[in-house]
Amino acid sequence: MNSTLYTGGDIFDGTGTLHKNHAVLVEGDTIKDTGPAEKFSDYQGEQVDTSGGTLMPGIADCHVHLVYRGEADPRSSIEGVNPGEITLRVLENAQISLKSGITAVRDCGGRDYLEFPVRDACNSGRFFGPNIMASGKMICMTGGHGNKSGRIADGCDEVVKAVREQIHAGSDLVKIMATGGVMTPGVNPEDAHYSADEMKAGVHEAKRFHKTSASHAQGAEGIMNAVLAGITSIEHGIFMDQQCLDAMMERGTYLVPTLSAVQNILANADNGIADYVVEKARRVFEKHRESFKMFYAAGGKIAMGTDAGTPFNMHGENAMEMAFMVDCGMTPIDALTSSTSVAHSLMELENRGQIKTDFKADMLIVEGDPTVDILMAASTENHRLVVKNGRKVDFA
Repeated sequence: MNSTLYTGGDIFDGTGTLHKNHAVLVEGDTIKDTGPAEKFSDYQGEQVDTSGGTLMPGIADCHVHLVYRGEADPRSSIEGVNPGEITLRVLENAQISLKSGITAVRDCGGRDYLEFPVRDACNSGRFFGPNIMASGKMICMTGGHGNKSGRIADGCDEVVKAVREQIHAGSDLVKIMATGGVMTPGVNPEDAHYSADEMKAGVHEAKRFHKTSASHAQGAEGIMNAVLAGITSIEHGIFMDQQCLDAMMERGTYLVPTLSAVQNILANADNGIADYVVEKARRVFEKHRESFKMFYAAGGKIAMGTDAGTPFNMHGENAMEMAFMVDCGMTPIDALTSSTSVAHSLMELENRGQIKTDFKADMLIVEGDPTVDILMAASTENHRLVVKNGRKVDFA
């Protein structure tokens, strides 16, 4: 079996520790051993010099939409488009992400399950790409956020049926829309959409079939409905209050902040994005940052996610979410941990996301020390090499 020694620089292990002058021995697709560089002084096989840089786990993005490409109006961009073309876009976006150090993604809402064959092809190795989890269709109420492309369901029985449909179609997780959102016209992000009973019915059905769950949840009432239902992760969490925070901490609920989504809308407000989207983004911007800071200060579980595919939120720039988190007060080490071991834990990829013996060799080598300067990992300009399942990534 082919082996490669990565040596000369430092290692960030994914759990909060930087090891100086350490090496990693990879055999096939697996990390065989790690330790101080001198431990491998007799090694005679292939070597990769990491001097002046840091080897870290590949990054996981826990909230993407692979069918979209960051257009000003993402949903319109795929209306009437040939399904084969949409499927090719999914593969292209997945491979762009991998090339940019994102070795795992969680798709939180696709189009008619067209992302599923790409997921299966990447996960099986038929095509080279990141590990992909996919939720299938978002489940929302009549007129609710995401109703143009989601599975509309009203009442507990219909929500249960919608969950069963996603599971039958092959979904890895179930996505339920607890509140209004920024991107849907005529809805208020603060409003709860599903009732507490409807949320409980949907999440319970997902758990019954051993599926994790994610909830688009921005307003406090909707966040609370989702958390009390037993949701695995809250996506966005913009209007979180102390009651929501306490409930999430008590239950170990993950927060996937997606700071990139609002940041990129506001940075491109004059580039064709609908006025109602920009107006709502401006309204939620500061509250979004405040809720992130509150949850982080409390020691909550934060898993990196971007909402990539939303306006000007590009696949391939996912890692910049770490810089946005640091800008909100997170330490670089915690941002790196959020994007590696914590994010992989949310995705239940238990043998990935750490530089550790017997873990899969999903790795990113960056310039300098990202525990001091997060841009070393967040900006692809500072990336030297991406490795997936022990294989060097090169789509050139």
